[in-house]
Amino acid sequence: MRIRVLFFGISYLAFVCACNNKGKQQAGTADSIPKTDVIATTENKSATAPATFNVDAIPVSEKELGAFPFFTLPEGLETMNKPVERKFDRLFFAIDGKMVPLEGRIWKSNVSEIKQGEWSLSFFEKSYDEAIKAAGGVKIFDGSISKEEYDRYSPGASYLGEDGSIGYTEDQIKTYIIRRTNGSNIFIQLSGTSAQGKLNILQQEGFKQTITMLKADEITKDLNEKGKAILYINFDTDKSTLKPEGNDAVAEITKALKATPGLKVAINGYTDNTGNDAHNLQLSKDRAKAVLEALSSSGIDKSRLSSEGFGSAQPIADNGSEEGKAKNRRVELIKK
Repeated sequence: MRIRVLFFGISYLAFVCACNNKGKQQAGTADSIPKTDVIATTENKSATAPATFNVDAIPVSEKELGAFPFFTLPEGLETMNKPVERKFDRLFFAIDGKMVPLEGRIWKSNVSEIKQGEWSLSFFEKSYDEAIKAAGGVKIFDGSISKEEYDRYSPGASYLGEDGSIGYTEDQIKTYIIRRTNGSNIFIQLSGTSAQGKLNILQQEGFKQTITMLKADEITKDLNEKGKAILYINFDTDKSTLKPEGNDAVAEITKALKATPGLKVAINGYTDNTGNDAHNLQLSKDRAKAVLEALSSSGIDKSRLSSEGFGSAQPIADNGSEEGKAKNRRVELIKK
């Protein structure tokens, strides 16, 4: 039985600045790696990758990878459960001893032998090493991360615990990149023990927003028919400062409230589950209050408004994906 591994055409938000000479626009808020940063492996120097190098120094692979899927699992191996596959998500890859967030389409799974007793870690690792290098890939990390690094990054790695999760202190991680001309770089990392392996594949792509802003008439309709309206109001990262698009959303709320003078609303703020609960709770309160103050400045009497924050409580989507987290970062207007 062979199980095909899917590579997907994608790019990355902040790391794209380092990897893509065409300077594609960043997306999201993950940590970025400047072009001048040096990435090191823990291996001795070899013909496949220098001990230290700039990402832009990695040769671009123009080899035809063919239609999906590109690789099969090595002969005699299979995924242990259904692979985790998402059109867009955030995964951390080991680079220079750090777990670096990358975004794009992902595939990951635990891997084992089909026939009990025939698992070979060497076979698993060598199979991918040769196949990736044949596709123009380069190994950029081979080692483990420290406990300090795990403690630093793991609160933001919501996927840990799923099949194929890589990034624990006991993992011996091998990370590869297949650099592409269009910036849709392919990252592959694998880890294994004497009993099984783990495999992660990501191809970078910027986040594509699918949430649209409610207009004043839609807000009014939702409040009248459902008793609440859900809005996605943009704030500066980890702050309660409204972005220009956030002010546009406030303007639509203002129109709705001015069109119905007797209408009173509670403004409830919510976050996703990334980070500290106490911090998220305060952030949601501050953001709800910021909306209230903006509405008041637009001419809405404060007696018609109240605000409260609930942090990551009451999610309306799966916090296990970036798409779900985006839906959970919201403001709800509740009709009083």
